[in-house]
Amino acid sequence: MTLTLTNARLINPETGTDTIGSLTIKDGVITGINTAPVGDVVDCSGKCLAPGIVDIGVKVCEPGERHKESYRTAGLAAAAGGVTTVVTRPDTMPAIDSPEVLEFVARRAREASQVRMIPMAALTKGRDGREMVEIGFLQDAGAAAFTDCDRVVTDTKVFARCLTYARSLNALVIAHPQDPVMSKGAAVTSGKFASLRGLPAVSPMAERIGLERDLALVEMTNAAYHADNLSSATALPALERAKAAGLDVTAGASIHHLTLNELDVGNYRTFFKVKPPLRSEDDRKALVAAVASGLIDIISSMHTPQDEESKRLPYEEAASGAVALETLLPAAMRLYHAGDMDLPTLWRALSLNPAKRLGLDGGRLAEGAPADLVLFDPDAPFVMDRFKLQSKSKNTPFDEQRMQGKVLATWVGGKEVFRKG
Repeated sequence: MTLTLTNARLINPETGTDTIGSLTIKDGVITGINTAPVGDVVDCSGKCLAPGIVDIGVKVCEPGERHKESYRTAGLAAAAGGVTTVVTRPDTMPAIDSPEVLEFVARRAREASQVRMIPMAALTKGRDGREMVEIGFLQDAGAAAFTDCDRVVTDTKVFARCLTYARSLNALVIAHPQDPVMSKGAAVTSGKFASLRGLPAVSPMAERIGLERDLALVEMTNAAYHADNLSSATALPALERAKAAGLDVTAGASIHHLTLNELDVGNYRTFFKVKPPLRSEDDRKALVAAVASGLIDIISSMHTPQDEESKRLPYEEAASGAVALETLLPAAMRLYHAGDMDLPTLWRALSLNPAKRLGLDGGRLAEGAPADLVLFDPDAPFVMDRFKLQSKSKNTPFDEQRMQGKVLATWVGGKEVFRKG
């Protein structure tokens, strides 16, 4: 099958361009840009056509908590959000820490999802921080990276051993830098707002302490390392030094920390409880500037489904996390409409950089690249209704907010998996 998408605003993060043109697809790959139309022709009416989003750090709750999110519903949500590759987290019940569990979730993903699903595996058995998993066997089974997610490996010797072994196999280690002692029990960021609300808080310095430790071990082992969810300005100088020193280090930030701040918690609104907690407006602006400059490489949804029962609790007791597969693109449009960055720069962080970090072919508008694409209108206004989301869980902080940016169609390997009705 051959398909030509014409009159499209091509967003190319690799060349940094935003131009009107056409794109031809055959047998699931891009075969031509701005060539004569062949096959079926679709007029994109001047809307934006970009590489599909590659989202690192999505929680799909199989096995163990399928009532919160399944591979089927996560795939539907991803397709509706323009996410063509979902890189899933291992913080399931049980953790994805053996080849057998990894093969089970990979099979479930193939059977149930219409977008690409790539699993990550735990770094330590049970995510308990005591014993390293069989990294080599898990790599052979298809693990894209290794992470204990928000459970910090507190034993420095164990973490160093994991990094050393990962380095020998060219495996990527993803960490969530925090000082676990300082962060324990915290619900918000320390400061005047936290004091007024009487909530347990943690200083952003906990993130810097955790990152500094990790980077020292990366310097010692020369491992490939990615900090998945930086949230504070105080951590950025350490990241800058590590990159300047030539370490194989990248970093990401979640869309919530780039578009929301601590004041959005308001009167104990638990849908705004995420981990790490939302920071100050100064921190948010510093993160946005770091993404625009390329210091922070990747924007992710950090999609974390939670059921109503775990959110309808006092703020301190409520579960952390928010769904974001469908809201990632319209939330990111806030950065575009605010003038913080143009669309190619935004898609560099949403698609190109995560694909490059994981060694994937996607994230590009180029001949020979997979035809994983999203067509969207960056200006289309709407009011977010969480009950219309495809995810099983509806815990989004953007509920009832006015947003801009609608996904019109999504293709994976040249096959249309979503079209706006």
